[in-house]
Amino acid sequence: MKKLLAYVVVLTSMLMLTACAGMQTKTAKSPVLDRITVNGELVVGTAASMPPLNMTTKDGEIIGMEIDLAKAMADSMGVKLRVEAMQFHELLPALEAGRIDMILSGMTITPQRNMKVAFVGPYFKSGKAILTKLPTMAEAQTPEDVNDPRKSIVALRGSTSEQFVKDNLTKAKLVTANSYDEAIDMVINGKVDAMFADYTICVITIFRYPKEGLLTVVNPLTYEPLGIALPDNDPLLVNWVENYLATLEDSGALEELTWEWFQNSDWMKRLP
Repeated sequence: MKKLLAYVVVLTSMLMLTACAGMQTKTAKSPVLDRITVNGELVVGTAASMPPLNMTTKDGEIIGMEIDLAKAMADSMGVKLRVEAMQFHELLPALEAGRIDMILSGMTITPQRNMKVAFVGPYFKSGKAILTKLPTMAEAQTPEDVNDPRKSIVALRGSTSEQFVKDNLTKAKLVTANSYDEAIDMVINGKVDAMFADYTICVITIFRYPKEGLLTVVNPLTYEPLGIALPDNDPLLVNWVENYLATLEDSGALEELTWEWFQNSDWMKRLP
């Protein structure tokens, strides 16, 4: 996997250098890519709490499949990577304000978000599910099966999960959390009946806390395409990321990177 990814990095680096040679007289047309080049760093925003896509180890290091993807892009650009961790609902405002160059944080591509920022992807496809201790809720096959006024559901603030609950689970009581760790704690301690989140988050959480009696559904309840969020004022940066992601997909490097994080659970030992 690492050899394949290294080959892709070298190939795209050569393409990047060639492109930069022709950009010298057009720098004003690529404000974000110029900023990355001048500063010598790619600034990527993430929640750092969505394993195995992004997470914070007990030593404070941010790791994950998306972080490896960000590192590969930075290497291909010939710059350093700086990862900025923040609460999920703060990511889009930070991107629009220019405090970060892109978002890699399990962010679903939606029409509403795409009207404000550009998206490249999807690089991963997931779906919504519930994390619960109640067997009856874990048997749900459709979202309507958990739309119960007697049930309370927690969702990440600013996420598509929160919006989905607001729009479709109107009978259930919605509670919001600033992080998945906070939401998971609510489920474990019985403060809410379930957490509504990406299917991968629910499955990984069960592996992380095997003694807590956590359950999830057999199949995702919705379809969620995850994408890289980019500023809306730099078509060249969007084009670069599109071509880079296509190269990873065509070479098989993206699939191998994904499976490396989802099949190998060694990273769990590094979590708090």
